[in-house]
Amino acid sequence: MGVAIVTDSSAYLPPELLARYGIGVVPLQIIIGGTVRDDGVDITSADAAEALRSWQPVSTSRPSPDRFAHAYKAASGAGADAIVSVHLSGDMSGTLECARMAAAEAPVPVEVVDSRTIGMSLGFAALAGAEAAEAGAGLAEVAAVVRRRAAASSALFYVDTLEHLRRGGRIGAAATLLGSALMVKPLLNLADGRIAPLEKVRTSAKALSRLEDLAVSRAGTEPVDVAVQHVAASSRAENLADRLRRRIPSLRTLHLREVGPVIGAHVGPGMLGVSIAPHP
Repeated sequence: MGVAIVTDSSAYLPPELLARYGIGVVPLQIIIGGTVRDDGVDITSADAAEALRSWQPVSTSRPSPDRFAHAYKAASGAGADAIVSVHLSGDMSGTLECARMAAAEAPVPVEVVDSRTIGMSLGFAALAGAEAAEAGAGLAEVAAVVRRRAAASSALFYVDTLEHLRRGGRIGAAATLLGSALMVKPLLNLADGRIAPLEKVRTSAKALSRLEDLAVSRAGTEPVDVAVQHVAASSRAENLADRLRRRIPSLRTLHLREVGPVIGAHVGPGMLGVSIAPHP
């Protein structure tokens, strides 16, 4: 088997790609009303969105090191002689540290990679690693491919309100927008692993139009993979995906994904995001 890839549920890779490359997924956790559930396993995005709309107590939790240990043992048992474990930004979650704790006791060498991103930007990095491993690359080379693609990717997103990010403690530099949050619709991005303000736009319609333009600009003219992601905003996401298909000249693939409860808990219903990953 060579090198196996393990990631976490915030990558939101389509199930068919996970199965195709044998990518292991460790679920993050969401806590609603004191009940702990696994992201993407025993709670739906719709359940989480409804809890957020009704302002129920919602929080998230990193997986335990035991969850990672189990994933590493499973990969080893399936024949892997090394593992690249790539996860959401270490500045946004303690998930990375739990992976490192488990890696120290794993039955095969494990290289833990901080992607410095999240969502399908993370997913595309994991996928690039899986493709390199399938082509016969060794542990160091696969990890390097994962890091390069993660660093080259962009994650842009729009939120209807900053309140969910503020409540979850993930607002970062975007806190500078809080004072004007009622008067603007913020566009945000991930900068060096943290959420940062990108632009302030006056209306939702203008913000979504600007998000589209920024995504087209970031995509450029070289081969690129794109993902449109949303939380309880399927119509908006479908419309944006259709326009990006027409406007990005060298589009390789475009994935349309509703993100799971854990990311949804921090960005809230109405979020629309675009991940852009130049092809390695």
